[in-house]
Amino acid sequence: QLQASGGGLVQAGGSLRLSCAASGRTLSNYRMGWFRQAPGKEREFVSVINWSGSTTYFADSVKGRFTISRDNAKNTVYLQMNSLKPEDTAVYYCAASGGGNIWTRSAYEYWGQGTLVTVSS
Repeated sequence: QLQASGGGLVQAGGSLRLSCAASGRTLSNYRMGWFRQAPGKEREFVSVINWSGSTTYFADSVKGRFTISRDNAKNTVYLQMNSLKPEDTAVYYCAASGGGNIWTRSAYEYWGQGTLVTVSS
């Protein structure tokens, strides 16, 4: 089970750090991704990190503002979000992938429940 946390209300330009903790599963066996879904929109890819943390990818919309990291000893993945914009407002989901196309939802077998991020202008 994946548990995402850390969402909240923040002003534009502010920062938040999301966490995704796993129970009953060892995250080090998986690539870990973050997706987000804004109201009325499809769930979209945000970022992914490989099992060791040595490789990361980001959507163009967040590149340079977001960073992703993981602590396998704590079985936790993080998404640091800086310089937040109103268009970053969404429910953020963490997910675990054992393989496949990292950009697509279908590659992720396990999903957290989501945490809401609201960025005010």
